[in-house]
Parts: sequence; C-alpha cells; structure tokens
Amino acid sequence: MASPAYSLTERTVTPPRNSTILITGGASGIGLATALYLHAPEFKNNVISLDRAENPPNVAELRKSARFIYLQCDVTDWVSQRTAFAKAATFFGRIDCVFVNAGVAEIGEQIWTDVYDDNGELQEPDRRTIDIDIRAVGDTLKLAMYHLRNDSDGKRKGSGRGQGGSIVMTASLAGYLASAGAPLYSAAKHGVVGYMRALKGDCAKAGIAISVIAPGITLTPIILGRKTGQSIEEWGKDMSDRGVPINNAETIALTVANLMGQGAKANGSGVLIQGNRIQEMEGGIAKSREQWMGKEMLEMFRSGRSAPLFPNKL
Repeated sequence: MASPAYSLTERTVTPPRNSTILITGGASGIGLATALYLHAPEFKNNVISLDRAENPPNVAELRKSARFIYLQCDVTDWVSQRTAFAKAATFFGRIDCVFVNAGVAEIGEQIWTDVYDDNGELQEPDRRTIDIDIRAVGDTLKLAMYHLRNDSDGKRKGSGRGQGGSIVMTASLAGYLASAGAPLYSAAKHGVVGYMRALKGDCAKAGIAISVIAPGITLTPIILGRKTGQSIEEWGKDMSDRGVPINNAETIALTVANLMGQGAKANGSGVLIQGNRIQEMEGGIAKSREQWMGKEMLEMFRSGRSAPLFPNKL
C-alpha cells in the first residue's frame, strides 16, 4: 500500500521559479536552509524570512540581495504576523508560496511533573509548545489563505493580489507516530497534519496546494539533550552510531522546494523524511482505510460524507 521511499538531490528536485516565498522560522535550521536553497540565483525567487530573532541570518548572499528581506516577527502575536505578511506582500507585490515552519520542541515536562505556585496550588502548565506549534500555525494559515487566495474572478475576498499558490507546513514524525516524552509537541504536530487534511479540498477550489512535511530527527538548533560543549554535528554522529536515522536540514529544504514546485499535484501530500529518505504517507493511509477502520465503519463514514454538516462558503 505504501508508496516507495526515494531520495532528492539538487539535480532531481523541481523547485518553484520566479516566485515570492515567505518562510516563518527562517533565521536558522530548516527555515534558513530552505531560504538559502530557494534564493539561489538560477531560480530567481524572492524570499521573505520571518523570525523572532532581532537580526537577520549572518549570511552574506542573503543580506546583500535585493531578492531577500528579513522581518522580525513573533508568530504568537497576531498583529506582528499580520503586519509582516502585509509588508512582504507590499514589498514584492505578491506572495506565491508560504512555508509554515516556525516551531519549538517540547518545553519542560508538563504532565507528570507537579509544580506549585506561591499559594501551594498546582501551577498552570507552560503551554508555549502548543501556542507556537499549533495556535500560531493557525494564524499563519489564515494569513497565507488571505494573501494566496485566487482572486482572479473577483468573487473571492483576499488581499487583492492572490493568484493561488502553495502552502507547506512543518509537522513531524511525531505528527504521525506520537513521541513518548513529548505529549504537547506530538499533539500540536498531529494538529498540523489535521489542518492539512481538513483544508485540502477547499484549498484546491481556491487554487492553493497545501501539504505537510514530517521530518524525523533533523540536525537543527531545536535539538535537545546535547552534552555541554557538544556540537549538533557531534550529537548527530553519536545518535547515528546508535541506530537513530538522522536528517540534514538541507534534505528537508529540498523536500519543501519540491512540494512547492509540484503545484496542485502536491495538494494533500504528507511527506515523511527519515535518514534523508523520503516517502509520501497520505496516499497509503487513504488506501488502507478498510484495514484500520474496518469495512462496516468505513461504509458508514462514506454514506454520510455528502451531508452538509460543515457547509463551506468559498
């Protein structure tokens, strides 16, 4: 049932060209690797990087480029994100692709560890992982739809510049197979996959292709558990020697670019990446529904699909 795994190289990837691409969490890790790849001179793309870091990445080819702008942005703040999107659309005239990438790892232990406030009462959990990894994702999606939505017939409301486009979201292996020890992160990343599944039908009608990437362990600054003084590369080698499949950020960047370059064909795709190998997940999951739902439940589900339970008004 599963599609075959494959690899991507710079020779086999099909990236977007002559496009304007906005990336959240673009100052480091996967976001920066994607910005660097898509900004390559031969593609003639404009790249907008949003990040909470005060200064842009210290990369000369980006800092000196007229095709790159960096906007400091807090994705958990609606006004901050809305303003950044508006500035980007005004600066380059439009937005064609959005990489919804900003995220954090699990912050502390929120379920089993009891912390008490000054009054001796159980302290409210730290929800920053949820706020950044799923709530802010919803805000980014709202803004992406607003700016990308196909307005060519004059009937759909949007930024007035939309011509359709592509949205790629960073989920995680934990969005398909929950990660023990990271319940908030796993819940949020399952939510990212859920967003894609719920939106793909309406996105197709609006000329937008929406997809997710689901990387396993990837060598980026988000990695936790490194020893004092241990570099990301050293940690990665240690984990690889123990049998953990490790990704490079550059492989994730190629995967994102390839999904954007596929246009409408990528709509509804969910791409798992482990050990720099890639596999599309959603097609196999859809084809195997009878195996995990059972025939009776699947038939009941299909019999009610056309009922207007959640009417959409595009």
